[in-house]
Amino acid sequence: SEDNYPGGFFQYNKDPNSQIYVIRRYDTKEGDIETVTGGNGGAARPQISPDGKHLAFVRRVRTKSVLYLRDLSSGKEWPIYENLSKDQQEAWAIFGVYTNFNWMPDGKEIIIWANGKINKINVETRKASEIPFEVESSHTIYNAARFKQEVAPDNFTVKAIRNAVTSPDGKTLAFSAAGYLWTKALPNGTPKRLTRETDFEFEPSFSPDGKLLAYVSWSDENMGSLNVVNLLTKDRYKRPTVLTKEKGIYREPSFSPDGKTIVFRRESGNGQQGFVHTLNPGIYTIPTEGGEPTKLDVNGSFPRFNSTGDRIMYQSGGYIFGAINKSYNSVGLDGKDRKTLFTSSYGHEFVPSPDGKWMAFSNLFKVYIAPMTSPGKTIELSPNTKSIPVSLVASEGGYHMHWSSDSKKLMWTLGEEYFSVDLKESFKFVEGAPDSLPEPPKTGLNIGLELDTYIPEGTIAFTNARIITMNGDQVIERGTIIVEGNKIKAIGANVSVPSGAKVIDASGKTIMPGIVDAHAHLGNFRLGLSPQQQWEYFANLAYGVTTAHDPSSNSEMVFSHSEAIKAGNMIGPRVFSTGVILYGADGAFKATVNNYEDALFALKRTKAFGAFSVKSYNQPRREQRQQIMKAAKELEMMVVPEGGSFFFHNMSMILDGHTGIEHNIPVVPLYKDVQELWSNSATGYTPTHIVNYGSMSGEYYFYQKNNVWENKKLLTFTPRSVIDPRSRHRTMIPDEEYEHGHIKTAESSKLLTDAGVKVNLGAHGQLQGLGAHWELWMMAQGGMTNMEALRVATLNGAHYLGLDDDIGSLEVGKLADLIVLDKNPLENIRNTNSVRYTMVNGRLFDASTMNEMGNQTKERLPFWWERNDYGDEFDWHAISLEAAGLQCTCFGDQ
Repeated sequence: SEDNYPGGFFQYNKDPNSQIYVIRRYDTKEGDIETVTGGNGGAARPQISPDGKHLAFVRRVRTKSVLYLRDLSSGKEWPIYENLSKDQQEAWAIFGVYTNFNWMPDGKEIIIWANGKINKINVETRKASEIPFEVESSHTIYNAARFKQEVAPDNFTVKAIRNAVTSPDGKTLAFSAAGYLWTKALPNGTPKRLTRETDFEFEPSFSPDGKLLAYVSWSDENMGSLNVVNLLTKDRYKRPTVLTKEKGIYREPSFSPDGKTIVFRRESGNGQQGFVHTLNPGIYTIPTEGGEPTKLDVNGSFPRFNSTGDRIMYQSGGYIFGAINKSYNSVGLDGKDRKTLFTSSYGHEFVPSPDGKWMAFSNLFKVYIAPMTSPGKTIELSPNTKSIPVSLVASEGGYHMHWSSDSKKLMWTLGEEYFSVDLKESFKFVEGAPDSLPEPPKTGLNIGLELDTYIPEGTIAFTNARIITMNGDQVIERGTIIVEGNKIKAIGANVSVPSGAKVIDASGKTIMPGIVDAHAHLGNFRLGLSPQQQWEYFANLAYGVTTAHDPSSNSEMVFSHSEAIKAGNMIGPRVFSTGVILYGADGAFKATVNNYEDALFALKRTKAFGAFSVKSYNQPRREQRQQIMKAAKELEMMVVPEGGSFFFHNMSMILDGHTGIEHNIPVVPLYKDVQELWSNSATGYTPTHIVNYGSMSGEYYFYQKNNVWENKKLLTFTPRSVIDPRSRHRTMIPDEEYEHGHIKTAESSKLLTDAGVKVNLGAHGQLQGLGAHWELWMMAQGGMTNMEALRVATLNGAHYLGLDDDIGSLEVGKLADLIVLDKNPLENIRNTNSVRYTMVNGRLFDASTMNEMGNQTKERLPFWWERNDYGDEFDWHAISLEAAGLQCTCFGDQ
């Protein structure tokens, strides 16, 4: 049988009432293939009768999986058994749509598994009888990898170092971190801010003489600009000169060899910075002293001048998440005479030396150097290139490669470390090379940027509230919580309010811990400039999500945001992530794991950015996944693997000690064998019913039952362009499809909960903030009590991620992450969506506007779609402004 669904690739939400699978017949003599049967409900798992006259197969009939027979001579088809377990046609069923079954030798009966039993079906009478069986099995279950994390130390070492570049004299390192530019006197200086600007700062570039530094900036209000600072001034903080006159998204400046011109890129719009003023993207040049930019008729990234200054070099195909096949090109200053110098499979970035004689490149995260030759033809550049010598210089991984001004040394960073290697240490034919070349460096210079964790000042008291503590089943019916700074100082029914505290009277309201979204995709796949206000973060906070763990994202983006939030430079939930996934299929970002050393490399380069978890994603062989587990335990990291709709992989993941399973087990229901196996492990479960494998995803239930596009609060924090396409042209299906879909999966989540497995909430980024409540409600649809569902949304997720010493419940000494609800979720679980206030790390926000309202107050600035550039003349366009209370002229002309 073969998946014949239109599209030719894996899809969620395939319609089993139409045709998904068909059964084909292959002529071994002629080589022809023909379809035998298919049609409505599909046809799968074919078994030929012993006499060759009949075909038994599985077909979906509405919500039933039915055993059918087909007369191969006449084409007649009829059902013989309707009580099969649910087939896997809608899932990614690489292990089969249904379990194996077979005919008895006399062709009168079929033996088939269904509903946890082995059944014998009489073909003529269609009667089924159970074949009793009992199996005892013993398994070795390895301890699940789980390590405690310190959530909010008073200060922290910045690990997400971005855009590092060394000055021409080799004495200064400039880089971007936590939103701003810093400089460090090499080797042992303390990093210092370059400017005192409030705009975010990125991508510094030194002029060849080291006197100037160009960089790009970003302001949500005024957008971006290309700037230059004079490094020779005696001012402690340098004052930038803005070169560009037009608003835009500016990227990647680089000086010409004579320092008189800067090449840069204008970027098209995106869903976090907006789309206005982003026309005519591409590569430009501009005089260093200012003037009108000149556009070259090419598109690419990382533009820079060649060694003679008469051509621009750039790469095509993107970066880590770009195309598998990339190219490195050059073009004349007039935009003509394009040439492709190199092509590369699995390459990430290409950096030629200033003298034009060498090329540094990264390939599957490792860094290499090769000579730049001019053979008259394009060279395929890879670690295995034979036409030119290639030397591995960073076996542990490397980012932000750049050369010394004399082209004799290559520098790069990995996390908080700064590395360098001499050319003479890389090739024996370079003058001065030793007889034996050293191994690539394993450790570098610590950059040493230490930042304070932002802690709000003062004390806040919440009084007269019902408090769901998540300390067991404890509920304080009329209690007080005292928050001092970012921690809970006191909690109880008889707590005195200290003088000077800001008092929030929570009479009639319910306080619970902030929601922990253990599988949250937050929009951080792109490589670009960070907005000052990321709407995904605000949407989550507005709906009470105070901690988010993103198990697939761009490492540079997500960890720099995490640190910016921790330092108080951005507002958001606590953000944790696996960074780039350990992808087992093909892609420019794949993680090739063929031995333990490969696994160790993949985890080390991720941990370098600050990750305490990795996502093993569809590594196809068990020993690959075991090698990752061994490396994880050595490095004290957690492994949250992609479930992938692979039941057999999932069971081995439990045995091998994975921290959890991400996404639902596609087989439903889960019987006692799975329940007992899982309950004897410490492996968690994050089912993400909202994107349910094997049926219509749970989110569509809520689109069907609600006019989501009318939700004013949601529209306050989410662009309409995101909401309308997901909610207005909605799929409408009978409720029984959901009952046999995500609700059936949620019932398995309840069974596992009863067996002692810790189930976690994961909203998958389907609808930021609100989606977490939908996932929570789906737990209740599966039979969980309201208290159980709330625990899934709070303490379980905190425990899963090793954060439960600090968050997940409301207890003295824990961090102040809590939400104030207008209604009681113990009475009705849907009342979780009545968030009045959200507090994260002691900072208190009005959930309807996300204005800060604690002892320090701050109004939220408008998002890109709320600004005057986007117009607010029509009600349908201005509804989000209305909801936020922002529809006024208080922002002036822009």
